Amino acid sequence: MKNIEILGTGRAIPSKVVTNDDLAKIVETSDEWITTRTGIRQRYFCDENESADKLAIKAACKAIESSGLNAQDIGVCICATLSGDYATPSMACMVQRELGLRENIASFDINAACSGFLYGLEVARGMLNGSLEKYALVVGCEQLSRLLDMTDRSTCVLFGDGAGAAVVRLSEDAPYASTLGARGGYEILAEGPGKEPSHIKMQGQDVFKFATSIIPLCIKELEEKSGYSSGDVSKVICHQANERIIDFVVRRMKADPDRFYKNMDRYGNTSAASVPIALDELAESGQLSSGDLLMLVGFGGGLTWAGALIRYAGR
Repeated sequence: MKNIEILGTGRAIPSKVVTNDDLAKIVETSDEWITTRTGIRQRYFCDENESADKLAIKAACKAIESSGLNAQDIGVCICATLSGDYATPSMACMVQRELGLRENIASFDINAACSGFLYGLEVARGMLNGSLEKYALVVGCEQLSRLLDMTDRSTCVLFGDGAGAAVVRLSEDAPYASTLGARGGYEILAEGPGKEPSHIKMQGQDVFKFATSIIPLCIKELEEKSGYSSGDVSKVICHQANERIIDFVVRRMKADPDRFYKNMDRYGNTSAASVPIALDELAESGQLSSGDLLMLVGFGGGLTWAGALIRYAGR
C-alpha cells in the first residue's frame, strides 16, 4: 500500500473577531480567567453572510492552488465536520460543485470531531490506493458558534469557527505512519436533535486527563510504526484545544517545546479545522520546507484520537 504526502494547504477564517473582553460583556468571565486557563485570547465567529460551507470552499480552493494542481486533478473529496450547514447535501458535495471537481469521484463527509481531519487523511489514503486516482482533497471545517450556549462560560469561551484543507498525493517513497482510535463516551458532546437547540457540553477535567494521556500514546505509536522520533520531525501539530494540555504533555515527555506548534491564542478550539489551519499557517509563513516530516495529533469528542507522521512536499 502506497503512502501519502502533503502537497498543498489552505485555510479560511471568518471576518468577525471575538475577543475575551467581548465575551466578558455577555457571560461572567474575564480575559485573565480565560487566558490563564486555556491560552485563548480571541476566536472567530461567522457573521450572517458566512457559513461552514463557504469556509470549506474557500480553504479547499486555496489548498488546490497552493498544490499547483487544478480541480480536475482531484480524485477524492473528504470533509471532516460536526457542524455542517446541512445533514444532506454534505459539505463535500458543496465543495465538489463550487470548485468544479469531477463528478465521477467520491465526495463525502466524516465526523470524528476534533480528530476528523486526521481520520480523513487515512480514509483518503485508502481510497487513493483502491483506485487509479493520485490526489485527494481533505478539509476540516467547523461553525461551532452555532452550537454554543452563550450562558455557559465553561464552553462558550473555548470554541471558534474556521476551515483548513490539504491536498495529498500518493507517493512511492514518502515516510508515513498513522494511528486511529475511539473510546465511546460523553465527555464531549453536542446535544440534539430535539426541541431545544443543540449545544456543546464538556466535562473539562475528564477531557484534560484524556488528552494528556492520549497525545503521548499517539506519538509513541507513530514513533514505533515509522522508526522516526518526535525529535526527527520539524513540527508536532496537536489539536489546538487548550494551551495547558500541550504544555503538560511537553513537560511530561521532556520534549522540545519549540517543536510543538500552538495557535489557539488566535483561533480557539476549531475542532476538525484546528490541525489543517495550523498546517497552512506554518506553510504560509515559510516555517515548512519541502521534505519536512510532521507529526499530527488529534483528539476529541467521541471520544476519538488519531495521529499521523507525514511528509510535507509543498513548494
